[in-house]
Amino acid sequence: MEMKLEDLGYNTTIEKYRVEQNLDNFEIGRVATQHKQRYSVKTTKGDFEAEIAGNLRYSAQGREDFPAVGDWVALTIYDDDSAIIHKILPRFSKLSRQVAGRSVEIQVIAANIDYAFLVQSVDRDFNINRIERYLTICHSSKVRSIIVLTKTDLIPEQRITELTNSITQRINDVPVAAISNKTHTGYEALKKMIERGKTYCMLGSSGVGKSTLLNNLFGKSVMRTDVISQSSNKGTHVTSHRELFVLESGGILIDNPGMREVGITDNSDGLETTFDDIINLAQHCKFNDCTHTSEIGCAVLEAVQNGELDRSSYENYLKIEKEKAHFETSARERRKRNKKFGKMVKNYKKNSRNDEY
Repeated sequence: MEMKLEDLGYNTTIEKYRVEQNLDNFEIGRVATQHKQRYSVKTTKGDFEAEIAGNLRYSAQGREDFPAVGDWVALTIYDDDSAIIHKILPRFSKLSRQVAGRSVEIQVIAANIDYAFLVQSVDRDFNINRIERYLTICHSSKVRSIIVLTKTDLIPEQRITELTNSITQRINDVPVAAISNKTHTGYEALKKMIERGKTYCMLGSSGVGKSTLLNNLFGKSVMRTDVISQSSNKGTHVTSHRELFVLESGGILIDNPGMREVGITDNSDGLETTFDDIINLAQHCKFNDCTHTSEIGCAVLEAVQNGELDRSSYENYLKIEKEKAHFETSARERRKRNKKFGKMVKNYKKNSRNDEY
């Protein structure tokens, strides 16, 4: 069966941009996998291994400017089945995180995402603080979230209800699906949440069952799975790369390697949406610049002390807010250094031209 661009999530907005930019001489495709600087791109003519054009490579200011899984790209396909990517089409959303060990470099996890499955197992991995962290990133990226609890066959039904209630008490207006990858309990309800032509990605730690979830939704084994390490109680990194799959239902699903720690970038809007109860309380603080840590007349602290606001959620908010502020400060310092360096290069070139005369 021939693949149509609409099967990959192509829509009128993308088509309008293609026409406006006079991209008729290029094929349009969607990045399915990325291996360093080589990409597999799905098109109506099939899947092609592609590299990026030189001008695209040299104009990139950082990792964000390179193609990511989920990107729509304009490319040229040659007779030997090789391909060159010339342009990345505008992203309507992108999930990003800090690059490990680099405080201000941003890595795009996936692009053009409609929904994110926030996957946690109910046995070892369950952590609402981490769910709030993922939510902050998703809210900032304008990506809607669905919380998926896996391995429900390992605990009693009453405990599943308790965990679900603990989530809904802290997190508002986000669907929660409880499933078992072993018995397939809850899968029918989850499948009904997947819309044709919409793109979903999975965020979660290693070993929570993301690859098994993908295999079950896809209807066959497309990703390797493994067991939890008995010595560390942690999952092994079976999925080593991101990959885009088209489900028979018409949904598009991107699998991601496990991420136990996800660095927060400039997510001010996301933070406010995730912790909207704290933001609403802050409007009643005595001081406009209240940090909600020790000030007299702080409505947030008063709500924590009275038990009206969950203390764990409050402490998680402070942690993520501090991390965000650190990232913003580091990013400003980097921009200042780059601006100074650019000015120095400009002056050097100007002086060099003057010396020639």
